[in-house]
Amino acid sequence: MIELTGKVVQVLEEISGESSRGPWRKKSFVLELPGEYPKKVCIDMWGDNIDQFDVKDGEDLKASIDIESREYNGKWFTNVKAWRVDKGASPAQKPGGTNVPADTEEDPYAQMDPQDDDLPF
Repeated sequence: MIELTGKVVQVLEEISGESSRGPWRKKSFVLELPGEYPKKVCIDMWGDNIDQFDVKDGEDLKASIDIESREYNGKWFTNVKAWRVDKGASPAQKPGGTNVPADTEEDPYAQMDPQDDDLPF
């Protein structure tokens, strides 16, 4: 599971259409991730999730996302799709700009014993 936490800096207009499987709706928003060099990620919402999530400009939130790439005519396209949005999530920031929830921060190397190192170099 991938989760991104940040501030919504733009909500794009909803678009819709008709496919062979029926009508569809898509709405995207741009989430700015905190850090020394903030990154922006455009995230799509589809169908009923548009109304359920009701994302607004300026909100702090955590988006649970799926990332998928597909090929079309020799070119690759990547989609970032939200399947859950939790509003009011405050971005926690580690030094160096990584985006990690504050309650899950831990150093995986803190408990390592140098004598347990089985690397050949």
